[in-house]
Amino acid sequence: MQGGEIYDKKIPSMKLTDLALAISKDAKQEIIGIRPGEKLHEEMVGLADAIYTYEYKDHYKILPSIYSWHTDPKRIADGVKVDENFTYCSDQNNDWMSVDTLQKWIKENKNLIGKI
Repeated sequence: MQGGEIYDKKIPSMKLTDLALAISKDAKQEIIGIRPGEKLHEEMVGLADAIYTYEYKDHYKILPSIYSWHTDPKRIADGVKVDENFTYCSDQNNDWMSVDTLQKWIKENKNLIGKI
């Protein structure tokens, strides 16, 4: 990191309802609908950022546009420029975490929760 970059880690998406079930199989859920202003999906890299974004094995990096830092080879390193129409959104993610997978992750990382 040289300063000004935004890093977006590639992680699985999950449904909030699945998160509740992973914590408690008996969790009572009531569908009440979408409230004004509520988002259904998280957008980590939007269209406006695509021109400054590079892909790496485990993350995306949005480089700052100031001083043309988004074209600096040292800042780009081994990154691959994303398509100009690229977005990284939770609803378009190919990697989804199931209830079972999340429960396994929680069990394996219990001592790290709240520290990472």
